[in-house]
Amino acid sequence: MESPGGLRGLFREYSGIPREAKQLVYLSIVPSFAIGFIYTDLSYFLPNIQGLSPTLAGVTITVMGATLVAESIPLGMVADRYGRKKMLVIGNLCASLSLIGFALAKSFGLILLVAVIEGTGEASFAVSVSALIADRAGDEKRTATFALLTFLGWIAGALGGFVISSLFLLEGLGLAVAQAHVLLYIVVGLLNLSVTPLMLRVKESRTGSVRKGILPKKSARVVMKYGVYSLIIAVGAGLFVPLMAFWFSAAYGVSDAISGPVLGVTNLVTACAVFMSPRLAKRAGLVGATVVTQAASTLFMVVIPLSPSFGVAASFYLVRVFLMNLSNPLTQSLIMGLVEPEERGMASGITAAIWRLPNALSTTAGYAMIDDGYLGLPFYAATVLYVIGISLYWVMFKDAKLPEEAPKQGS
Repeated sequence: MESPGGLRGLFREYSGIPREAKQLVYLSIVPSFAIGFIYTDLSYFLPNIQGLSPTLAGVTITVMGATLVAESIPLGMVADRYGRKKMLVIGNLCASLSLIGFALAKSFGLILLVAVIEGTGEASFAVSVSALIADRAGDEKRTATFALLTFLGWIAGALGGFVISSLFLLEGLGLAVAQAHVLLYIVVGLLNLSVTPLMLRVKESRTGSVRKGILPKKSARVVMKYGVYSLIIAVGAGLFVPLMAFWFSAAYGVSDAISGPVLGVTNLVTACAVFMSPRLAKRAGLVGATVVTQAASTLFMVVIPLSPSFGVAASFYLVRVFLMNLSNPLTQSLIMGLVEPEERGMASGITAAIWRLPNALSTTAGYAMIDDGYLGLPFYAATVLYVIGISLYWVMFKDAKLPEEAPKQGS
């Protein structure tokens, strides 16, 4: 006989998700696939196929992130006032056009324009998807819906990276290397574009009130507190997470041909982790589950630079990824559950901007630490930041009252 905590109990958490919420989750699969594709290959494509120097390629990718940061807050305002579905559609159009644009642009000026379009697409998604899903999922199934969204998103992103291997097939059919790349970018862009008509069918609920002003006034305290926590974690993560292939090479002399597949597995590990998160939240609460898993993850993070071999370090890193990412849908659900419904788009935009900018800036610092031979410093600095961030998260949100965690009438 199976225990309530077994697989059946785990899958039961996902039953009863409203149909319109599931529709939004499924519609996110192809865009997640496209994002996984472009972020896996663009750093190779720009210098090796489009002929940009590494410096200009770096500038292009920086412009993408800077656009997201600059546009997230104003687009959040627009989404709350004029409709999140419109922003979802705009985001998908921009993402699709940017894939095709990167393939066809022949000058650095045009490539920069495409980078702005791509950043606009990411910002539009950031302010619309979470808010729409929170609106349609309801309080009882909000956490499960965010977990399903993240689970499928990580798998789709991994597939987007793996599809790059189809270049071998295209080249085998007689296409030159550059032609194969251009064709693949166009095909992925058109595939992403094909989802747009389905997005136009999404139903958007109206809360009955329209937010006025620049900032989310009713939810300002919640957004500010969450922003402080998010900023601290973002700085810590930026010190090492995007640099693990470089760190493995510096620490153990391992090439990216070996470390790359190991890091690729982290996408699948993350997917497995987030699938378990609703069950964990039911047992420990959103805040308790987040604090426990992130604290355990930090313990594994601090021993990575002490590892005697690549295999041991990689194993610790995979466990660290699993534990840390258990909390991803939980923190998403928390912020969407605490802010006012009419301010969810704005809140999403602010939190996206707060994460992306400090994360990118600290990556530069982490790169310098590793390059100078201070291999343990990024992890130890990140540990201090994580301890501060997790502690603040507990202090700020331990008494948070979410609708689904309130006692039922008559119980």
